[in-house]
Amino acid sequence: MKIYTKTGDGGETSLFGGGRVSKDALRIEAYGTVDELNSLLGVVRSFRPARELEDALARRQEELFELGADLATPLDATNVRVVRMEQRHVEGLERSIDEMEKRLPPLKTFILPDGSAVGAHLHFARAVCRRAERKVVRLSKLEPVNPLTIIYLNRLSDYLFVLARLANSLDQNDEQAWRGNR
Repeated sequence: MKIYTKTGDGGETSLFGGGRVSKDALRIEAYGTVDELNSLLGVVRSFRPARELEDALARRQEELFELGADLATPLDATNVRVVRMEQRHVEGLERSIDEMEKRLPPLKTFILPDGSAVGAHLHFARAVCRRAERKVVRLSKLEPVNPLTIIYLNRLSDYLFVLARLANSLDQNDEQAWRGNR
């Protein structure tokens, strides 16, 4: 299979389930940002984090492919089989957040998004996740989308924040409190 098809040379791309749209359409922006987030998690994995983080990140990357496919497939698409985000995806994130938080000291103040290479990049991934969430919310005001895509991204950003804290803890990097206007 060739990697290039030339079908997008005119500035359009195909959606799953048929139909062509401009490459700058909001739907493309939304799932493109999810793809960017997935790639950033790949960068984090390239730092060879602790095994438990590696496994968790691989699982999230798989889910982000499912999320991207969900967003790339209009809800009214027929004759197409696509995995849609489900409540189980959200619940899996919530269980993981709860388990990680048991291992961390409670937050008493805002913290700076820094730390080890893994921790800092996970904070960066959280910010990209929030951007993806904003794009999907904006898309949902124009076209129907699976509401669980928004919920999943909201929970994933929380998950990435806690995962960054855990990564920094495992790497023995102290969290820096935001000092505000002191």
